Amino acid sequence: MRIGELSKATGASVRSLRYYEQKGLLTASREVGSGYREYHAFAIEQVNTIRLYLSLGLSTEQIAGFLHCVMKSKEAFCAEVMPVYEQKLAEIEEQLALLGAIRSNLIERIASIREEQKEESKHVLDGAE
Repeated sequence: MRIGELSKATGASVRSLRYYEQKGLLTASREVGSGYREYHAFAIEQVNTIRLYLSLGLSTEQIAGFLHCVMKSKEAFCAEVMPVYEQKLAEIEEQLALLGAIRSNLIERIASIREEQKEESKHVLDGAE
């Protein structure tokens, strides 16, 4: 199948498919004479798997480290998968902690500004009397 057909079958853009190929996640053969990319029917499953891992926040480099294995066996049997998942989870936990701290700071700033505005309004009303 050609790249346009693979794009339609998977919902991935042609640009994304070329990117996956550039990163070594997807391979295509070239038609002799025309130079068109030709993909095996197996490429549909491969692209869907790549997109699943991207949706988990993994980088193409991380995916490249275990994609070949998971395309041949179950994730549970690929030793490369668990360290990547654990690293990604640790990164997310760190980001959540940082976001929590930022959220707390914003809540405090908003409360402080509202209190200041309330005090200022009170002084303005007191002065008008």
